[in-house]
Formats: sequence, C-alpha cells, structure tokens
Amino acid sequence: MAEGDQLQEVQTISVLHEMLQQSFNLFHTECSFAALDTTLAEQLRTGLHEQMEDFHACLGQVMGEEASALGRMGPTLALNRYFHGIHVYLKEEEYSDCAWDIIRVEIIRALSSSSSLYKRLKKTDGDLNSP
Repeated sequence: MAEGDQLQEVQTISVLHEMLQQSFNLFHTECSFAALDTTLAEQLRTGLHEQMEDFHACLGQVMGEEASALGRMGPTLALNRYFHGIHVYLKEEEYSDCAWDIIRVEIIRALSSSSSLYKRLKKTDGDLNSP
C-alpha cells in the first residue's frame, strides 16, 4: 500500500473512531437518559463502546501512535464542529423528546454511512478509490 493510501486509511479510521466516540459521549449524558428507554440507551452505549475499541485497535495495527495523531488532524475537526452543532441544537430545544428523536435518527443515519464506509475500506484493503 502506498504511503498516501495508508494515510487515507488512517484518516478514515480516525474519523470513524471519532464519530463513534462523539456518539457515545452524546448518548452518555444525563439528558439522554430522560429521553431514551433505559435498556435501549444502555445497549446503544455498549455497542458504541465496543466499536470504538475495535477501531482503536485497528488504528494501532495500521500505523501506530504517531500516524494515529496525524490522521486525526483535519477531517475530525469538521466532525467535532458537527457534534458541537448537535449539542447546541439540543440545548436550544431544551433537550426535548422531539429533539432527541431527531438527533437519534441523524446519528443512526451517520453510523449507517460509517459502517458502509468501513466495510468498503476493509473490502478494498484500504483503497477507498477501488470500486
């Protein structure tokens, strides 16, 4: 795998890991407990935590700590702004059940896209430009 392809793989895995981390943090707040069924919320948090650990291990295998930090620089900044916007929206809506429903659907959509991207990454051995 070429160095540029390897960096692209590291960045992709870093972004997916960050998305899982941010989603986990979002659904681990006290406000989410009131809006979500307790059993469902716990299952969601457990699943997100397990996936984060898998991505973290995958990142370590791909490049190691130095490249891991490098892969998190650019793309994750946009992701952090995205989740900041979610927190602002929830606060503006006073963490209403309706706002949580909207966010839950948005996060499920984003995680579904992430899952597809990860499967494609694994299928093409890191080359995201492959068919």
